Amino acid sequence: MAERLAIVDYGAGNLRSVAKAIETVARDLGRELQVIVTASADTVATADRLILPGVGAFGQCAAALRALPGMEEALERRVLEDKAPFLGVCVGMQLLARRGSEHGSHRGLGWIAGDVVRLEPADAKLKVPHMAWSPVRLTPAGGAHPALRPLDDGGQAYFVHSFHFVPADRAQLLATCEYGGEVAAVVGRDNILGVQFHPEKSQAYGLAFLRSFLEWKP
Repeated sequence: MAERLAIVDYGAGNLRSVAKAIETVARDLGRELQVIVTASADTVATADRLILPGVGAFGQCAAALRALPGMEEALERRVLEDKAPFLGVCVGMQLLARRGSEHGSHRGLGWIAGDVVRLEPADAKLKVPHMAWSPVRLTPAGGAHPALRPLDDGGQAYFVHSFHFVPADRAQLLATCEYGGEVAAVVGRDNILGVQFHPEKSQAYGLAFLRSFLEWKP
């Protein structure tokens, strides 16, 4: 039976581009994988792997996700209890935090301790949002992580964001980029990963990351 990967559709992002990138990687791996874009909690509850994308403001994305009947509960069961491999992308990664401060204070999923705060580059010449290709540098924890070890340290990924995740525990900061100061590029713990960049827009590095995610068995 084909493995099933669910991409959660809560109206926050171009999900088809994420799905196509995953399908490309699975095909290159010779992997039988069913990629499902879904707003159904029942589908999420039985998926083998999960991706939570996100584009827009933290509070709007959190509200839209919680507006899907049973979705937050299904995610918590499948990810926190059943330990299905999970990937959050961009705002989907930020939603892993306890709180986001974009346009007020908003509750996140709270799966990784930390807050999402506005980017404030030390160099006044750097504009917000951070919209650029930037090298992704692994931390010691990231270099030891089985999903990140295969990646080139310093590989270029594409970022578009005005807020960033500040994890409470440095051990859960797996990679960073530089934008007038340290910015979390990858966070994670156990079976959970989150990336601030867009793998589906990051060409060779992004496809290599998605390949590692598909091969990762936490």
